[in-house]
Amino acid sequence: MSDRILVATRKGLLALARKGGAWSVASTEFPGVPVTAVLRDARDGAIYAALKHGHFGSKLHRSDDDGKSWTELPAPAFPADAAGAPTLFQMWTMEAGGADEPGRLWIGALPAGLFRSNDRGESWQLVDSLWNVPGRDKWFGGGYDMAGIHTVSPDPRDSKRVFVAISCAGVWETRDGAKSWKLEGKGMVAAYMPPDQANSLEVQDPHRVARCAAAPDVMWMQHHNGIFRSTDAGVTWTQLKLPGDDFGFAVAAHPKDPNTAWFVPAIKDELRIPRDGAFAVTRTRDGGKSWETLREGLPQRDAFDLIYRHGFDVDGSGTQLAMGSTTGSLWVSENGGERWQLANAHLPPIYAVRFG
Repeated sequence: MSDRILVATRKGLLALARKGGAWSVASTEFPGVPVTAVLRDARDGAIYAALKHGHFGSKLHRSDDDGKSWTELPAPAFPADAAGAPTLFQMWTMEAGGADEPGRLWIGALPAGLFRSNDRGESWQLVDSLWNVPGRDKWFGGGYDMAGIHTVSPDPRDSKRVFVAISCAGVWETRDGAKSWKLEGKGMVAAYMPPDQANSLEVQDPHRVARCAAAPDVMWMQHHNGIFRSTDAGVTWTQLKLPGDDFGFAVAAHPKDPNTAWFVPAIKDELRIPRDGAFAVTRTRDGGKSWETLREGLPQRDAFDLIYRHGFDVDGSGTQLAMGSTTGSLWVSENGGERWQLANAHLPPIYAVRFG
């Protein structure tokens, strides 16, 4: 199990360490600055932090010595001739490329630009093939005023295959290293659209998609209108029925068991709070046929916690989970969610959590 968690918050990047079964803040980097995304690259151990400095714009930093020192890198930027002449609002997610692609990094941004680096973040290029894809004029914002890319998932079997999910523009895949893209997602339903457009692929709002590392064709989606599962790498999706709330933002996929995934439910749309003030995690261990509600160690009254898209993570063993909330609470489970331990209740609002 991991003894370190990287937590991106509204007031800096925190590293929490475990000693004797208890978790505490071991270091704080970029204090006072919103950190919108964090990545620990398993290929070389580098840590990347995306910052949002308000009037000063977005900044990107890399550490090659486990967070002891940091180097500022050029942040992605839209070229002057990009359609619409956009300005980068925020780096929303960062992912490493394949094991056969040393130096390859991906960033999904707001507005919905996909950026690629081949030199560990020293330079960035906008993926024009997705930015200029036909039908982009139909994309629109969900929680933000603009569409954004929150999920980037390279296929571990083939680095040329990359899956992205966009709010609100559905799910896309390239199979030729980003030379071309195909809109996928048959089976998703957008109840917020007129009935004759509810099944249109380009208006879907996937909140977050997680892939099973050991069975990459299996994906789990927290969608604005429920929970979906795919067994063909995102080409088609089946909506799953839950006994309670099926709205939320976060999802964690078991890295070894394709039938197991975790979600964090809330009352949907304008409320976005736990039902009856009782915070819980839902888990399936049979591919979505049945569900368990996990509450032990979580607040069961007066809770207003919401977990953002990137605020939930599972380690490589599939038994250790961590989640951080909008109210600055961080919980850890070391037995698949059966019991939760409150690591800290006094952190800034949490944007992203990663085992480090």
